Amino acid sequence: MKKILPAIIFLFFIFGVYATMDSPWMENRAEVDMNSFIVIGHRGASGYAPEHTIPSYELALKLGADYLEIDLQMTKDGKLVAMHDDLVDRTTDGEGKVSSYTLAELQKLDAGSWFNKEHKKFAESVYENLKVPSLEEIIDTFGETANYYIETKNPDKYPGVEKELLKILNDNGLIGSGAIKGRVMIQSFSEKSLRKIHASNPDIPLIQLIKYQGRAKVSNSQIKKWKEYASGIGPNYRMIDKNYIHTIRKAGLWIHPYTIDNQEDMKKLIGYGITGAFTDLADRLVQASKEVPTPTNYE
Repeated sequence: MKKILPAIIFLFFIFGVYATMDSPWMENRAEVDMNSFIVIGHRGASGYAPEHTIPSYELALKLGADYLEIDLQMTKDGKLVAMHDDLVDRTTDGEGKVSSYTLAELQKLDAGSWFNKEHKKFAESVYENLKVPSLEEIIDTFGETANYYIETKNPDKYPGVEKELLKILNDNGLIGSGAIKGRVMIQSFSEKSLRKIHASNPDIPLIQLIKYQGRAKVSNSQIKKWKEYASGIGPNYRMIDKNYIHTIRKAGLWIHPYTIDNQEDMKKLIGYGITGAFTDLADRLVQASKEVPTPTNYE
């Protein structure tokens, strides 16, 4: 697969990603069974394309991802944009904080050429001079033909980020009256941010991200607390084991570990009962999920 991916990506752009109604992301993905295993494209298909760019999201869907993961930062003029870091240095040719740029200024930066330099095996000329997309541009591109797994990053640094996020989602019919529950999931390491969202719209599935320093442990009181506002949790996959996963599943919570790229780890954790996972390599996780059944009975 790796040997032929660059050619696939090239053809993918040549034939036009927006015009064809036969493209995988043009299918209605709203009816995802939230009780089955889901593949979450970590920053899109970031193992094969520049993270958090439109081509990366397009490729993630082409490779079978059920959800597009979108990390949010906020610009100086209050626009929500897709970028993992609060600094632009790593993934653009610029310097400084996202919050020091207006959207117009930010989108003058080159957000793709760095990938070609660091990942020559998957380098493509179409990746040069890509721009940082706003959340609204992402939704305009994919609309209701994709599912979104959105993270509020650094919410304490961006007052009002939750309100702006919910407004954009509501204006685009992804939440609210008539929207299909589960088309959007929201995650955060910030319990405060998730509770704000839950108070505004309790129908949105929320995922509490967790950063363990050592082997993961969980208590009944912690689970009870999570269930007040969240539908599931997202721990580092390296820190969890079979007993931990079973405890979470038995409590009726989803568990979506981050970020699994090794296929043997994928198969092992799917067999233990995780209900989804983040990956840079969606095609590998799709294949692993086909080979290993997901346990469903934790009574």
